Amino acid sequence: MKIAIGADHAGYVAKEPVKALLESQGHEVVDVGAHEMDPSDDYPDIAKVLADTVANGDVDRGIMLCGSGVGASVAANKVRGVRASVCHDTYSAHQGVEHDDMNVLCMGARIIGEELVKEIAGSFASARFSGEERHQRRLDKVLKMEAEFK
Repeated sequence: MKIAIGADHAGYVAKEPVKALLESQGHEVVDVGAHEMDPSDDYPDIAKVLADTVANGDVDRGIMLCGSGVGASVAANKVRGVRASVCHDTYSAHQGVEHDDMNVLCMGARIIGEELVKEIAGSFASARFSGEERHQRRLDKVLKMEAEFK
């Protein structure tokens, strides 16, 4: 799977361990930034690049790291075609994909530690949308809402 990864200054230190884990699992990782520690960078800028990369189909999924994960999730969800959520546990990370076809995982590096960040990223990356009728029906309703948004 091809996965984009991005982080602002607050998530920057967690990005490399996640990249290494995903690559060790055989995933191709596309680093969309930040490429250096800059305390003045802003999560919406990086979340937008990551979300656009997912929405355009350049990658299959994305992982965004910031301080809490909340701002990145809010920003990423402004891009049509993105279904981003904050997950700070492995169950939500895989269930979000399996039931809701979540395609962007957001995590807060100030909330959870490096080992849990890696476990959650691995859970997200290994999950697949179930395609079950009830899950597809619900996803179709979400996609309809998005299509009607002006």
